[in-house]
Amino acid sequence: MHGAWPFVLFTAGVLALVALDLGLSARHPGPPTTTAAAAWSAVWIAVALGFGLWLARVRGREDALAYFAAYLTEESLSLDNVVVFVAVFAYFRVPAAYQQRVLFWGVLGAIVMRGAMIAAGVALLKRFEWIDYIFGAFLAFTAVRLLRHRPAPGEGENGLLRLVRRVVPVTEECRDAAFFRRVDGRLTVTPLFITLVVIELSDAIFAIDSLPAVLGVTRDPFLAYTSNLLAVLGIRSLYFLVAGVLPRLRYLRFGLAAILMFVGVKLILAPVVEVPTWLSLSMIALAMGAAAAASLVGSRSRPAGDARAPRP
Repeated sequence: MHGAWPFVLFTAGVLALVALDLGLSARHPGPPTTTAAAAWSAVWIAVALGFGLWLARVRGREDALAYFAAYLTEESLSLDNVVVFVAVFAYFRVPAAYQQRVLFWGVLGAIVMRGAMIAAGVALLKRFEWIDYIFGAFLAFTAVRLLRHRPAPGEGENGLLRLVRRVVPVTEECRDAAFFRRVDGRLTVTPLFITLVVIELSDAIFAIDSLPAVLGVTRDPFLAYTSNLLAVLGIRSLYFLVAGVLPRLRYLRFGLAAILMFVGVKLILAPVVEVPTWLSLSMIALAMGAAAAASLVGSRSRPAGDARAPRP
């Protein structure tokens, strides 16, 4: 398993899965039911687990553990993407019937972007060893930033909408699933297209956070690439599955912050302390499990009807 062929074959397999997903989604253009979203989430997780078991057989236990740790890291951070997707769709008032179309094209764009960013990140780490310290410090900073107050949903989109309207005409509302429309002979973009742009930009921002974390778990470009793409593939079904539950996970960002801080410190101390892969995997699973458990306990102890958001 050397050279470009593993990447080519894996990418072809991913594109085949995306084509299958597209074909099935075309039969049901509306938003999937919770049952369908849960089924697709189970499918994507099963594919990721199956690939990890195959890695264990072909490349050994250590590489498989590194892959699982990277996948779990990216899957955990994907929940933060979903939080932003909920806010973006609410801000642009995108009907539920069209959200699946935006997310599908958003995932395709993310696959291309993540591949390019992983290749660049691995090349930089191989050429400049001191980038470890920059990545580590950046992840630690991101962890601290997660614990601080975030801007209200939609605070940044107004400026983007005004900027786009200076360049091209934008229709006022989403009448259908089209990204472009001709109005009085002029080609205009719809709010659905602007939503897609914001989704892609937000994914790029999250990739800047998550890719150093994944590369902090494994330097193997194939493991980083495969774990990242398999996690990204499940974002769409994950959105429809947990979007309604996410407001209850009020301690989620504490778990994400713990993961980023752990990987950041691991990168900074890498020259003097070697952290076993199994320990990284255990710490990542423990952080997310503790955050989820604390959130569930907190939501049960909150008085019924109390919908107040927790203090940041």
